[in-house]
Amino acid sequence: MDPQTQLLQLLFAGVSTGSIYGIIAVGFNVIFKSTGAINFTQGEWVMIGGMLSAFFFVSFDSPIWVACAAAVLCIGVLGVLSERFVIEPLRNPSPVTLTLVTIGLAIVTKSGVMLTLGKNPAGYPGFSGETPIMIAGASLHPQTVWIIVVAALFMLAVHFFFERTLTGKAMRAAAADREVAVLMGVRVRHATMMAFAIAALAGGVAGAIITPLTFTSYDHGTVLGFKGFSAAMLGGVGNLYGAMVGGLLLGILESLAGGYISSQFKDAVAFMVLLGILFFRPTGLFGHKEIEKV
Repeated sequence: MDPQTQLLQLLFAGVSTGSIYGIIAVGFNVIFKSTGAINFTQGEWVMIGGMLSAFFFVSFDSPIWVACAAAVLCIGVLGVLSERFVIEPLRNPSPVTLTLVTIGLAIVTKSGVMLTLGKNPAGYPGFSGETPIMIAGASLHPQTVWIIVVAALFMLAVHFFFERTLTGKAMRAAAADREVAVLMGVRVRHATMMAFAIAALAGGVAGAIITPLTFTSYDHGTVLGFKGFSAAMLGGVGNLYGAMVGGLLLGILESLAGGYISSQFKDAVAFMVLLGILFFRPTGLFGHKEIEKV
């Protein structure tokens, strides 16, 4: 493979995985803006997205689209239930307390999936088959196209929600100043519930579209969650567009490192990026921007 084709191949892979990291990072950012906490359950919601999609596809012989849609909806409900029964009973918790609670919730979620869906890896075929698409000598898996398209549509939907809907504007107001939002009639608790629902949907979407490329299992969410968090930090925690940009940059950096250095070095890129951001630019690349301006 000539250098140009190899580079194109690596870029395809990087954009694909980077789109997934970006969606996960959006979930982190939505909850961070709403509560000030880091939701470490985010990666487990991604894992459940793949596991439930595979379960519906195999157990009910459902079309792959129906299985994935049902899984994503179930995870959205799970996000709402998590907020109602775990987060909402806490009275005026600090962001640190909420972060610790989400760690416990992640552990319980992982254990629940292991007990109900099993430990075996799960997967299902791509949405458009397995025949690769050839572009300038590089092969592109059809599922990669779906990942990029779904990620773009998801970002457009999130943008429309926060910019054009009354609920989205109320959430932005609550994120900007909770006390003023309450005085203006905004139901802050409702805004928090919606933030968890959106974050859970983000995780479900990411898990449903990535699983055809990589098998998933009950312990797969931790790594994806960490990489999504690294992408959120890279783009700037609290910035929705920065989350997607950070995800794409992280995915491309991982792919290039795996292709030109060593595949064993690939997973270390997220750790290096996170450490670099924490040391040299804690606000991230776009950290000075606020969700209210998105």
